Amino acid sequence: MFEKGSFQPVQATKLVDDVVNQIQQKISTGTILPGDKLPPEPELMKLFNVGRSTIREAVRVLVHAGLLEKKQGFGTYLKSSPIIQEPLTHRLLRAELIEVFEARKMIELEIARLAALRHDDTDLFNMRKHLDTRDMALKQNDRELYAKSDIEFHMAVAMASKNAVIIDLYRTFTHILSDAMSKLNRNYSSHDPQSDYHEQVYESIKNGDSDQAVQLTLKILNGTLSEL
Repeated sequence: MFEKGSFQPVQATKLVDDVVNQIQQKISTGTILPGDKLPPEPELMKLFNVGRSTIREAVRVLVHAGLLEKKQGFGTYLKSSPIIQEPLTHRLLRAELIEVFEARKMIELEIARLAALRHDDTDLFNMRKHLDTRDMALKQNDRELYAKSDIEFHMAVAMASKNAVIIDLYRTFTHILSDAMSKLNRNYSSHDPQSDYHEQVYESIKNGDSDQAVQLTLKILNGTLSEL
């Protein structure tokens, strides 16, 4: 479980986040199991090639997140029933960008399906408004407005799902990804705005065609994923 080479030495920046992420990945993949004891501080320091303060802070973060527990005089263990108590925004900020997008992708496909089934006239009005603004911004080369209206269109689709939990989750994911998405959207030379697919998503939702809405959304997401 904890052999030399099982972890990668971390860089000088974001040391604590890197240590936390690597340990959390071992937990998520089952390499570290509930009840397992972590190596002592000196061994972790060697494994990660970092100082004692970095290891202690990383362990503190994971304890606070509800994954690890410290037993006085015995060491630090993975909880028998680990449940992440860390706020979702904090967890996403520590994650790899591609991981955040892949998670959002799964949510967005269900959003498209539900939007086609549950939308009302107000939802369609908002989608159409943001799409028109998006198209206008593209024609006027207003990159900031284009990025903003693109996000607002997808948020309007999420609102049409009528599922408050999904809407809140999607808003959180969008907030974390907004900087990366804005950079993509502003870089017209290499970014494909996929306007035709966006129009077709709108029409499929308007027509109540949930299967087509999902397939078209998937095409948009795969295009964005390849750019990321």
